[in-house]
Formats: sequence, structure tokens, C-alpha cells
Amino acid sequence: MNLLLDTHVALWAITDDPRLSAKARDMIAAPRATIWISSVSLWEISIKFGLAKGDMPVSGTDAMRFFTESGYRFLAIEPEHTIAVEALPFHHHDPFDRLLVAQALVEPMRLMTHDLMVAKYSESIICV
Repeated sequence: MNLLLDTHVALWAITDDPRLSAKARDMIAAPRATIWISSVSLWEISIKFGLAKGDMPVSGTDAMRFFTESGYRFLAIEPEHTIAVEALPFHHHDPFDRLLVAQALVEPMRLMTHDLMVAKYSESIICV
């Protein structure tokens, strides 16, 4: 199964954060799972880390290294992903999350999130 992790879930996975549920850990560790990290998440991490507000545990550079070491694959932002955003209803206004949803729907992949508002977009989104 192709799992696209949202930014928080991805960070929780690489930092062994207790907020990552056992269900999510099992799905990420499943032998048949291919774990994907979007360029959107690296962009979000880099922006928020650069703002130095203290709510981003790692830099974009460190996150990319940790994701690579964990065997995760990277999903580039394609024109089709950006265009798909315009058709999404406004359940959520965060542009990073909206682009993650669009990517998951276009590819298709199962998006794993902790955000109930993001989960409203599709039954294929996994809320953990």
C-alpha cells in the first residue's frame, strides 16, 4: 500500500513521538507499505523551522535525512497536483494540507493524517 504521510504524522514517525498511535506505527512498519513524504511537507517543515517559533522539532535538512534513512520515498509536486487543489471543497484552509490531499487523490495514495478536517475530503484518507 502506498501511504502518504502528512507533515505531523511524518515528524512523529521519525522522532518517535508518543502522539503517533499504535495503529499508525503498525501501518507504517508493515512490510507491504511504501511510505511517501511529499515535497510539500519538506517545504512546510523548512518554513516553520526557519521562523524559529520553537514548534518545529527538526530542520528541513534534518527531516529529509531522517526520512531517507527510514527508507521513505519522496513525492514531487506536479502540475496536476496543484490544479487538483481548485476542485477541493474548503473543509480545510491550510494550503499545505490541501496540496497533500490533492496529491493523494491524484496519485492515488492513502493519506495518513491526524487532522479530522483533512479526513473529510475522502474515505481513502486514514485518520490516526
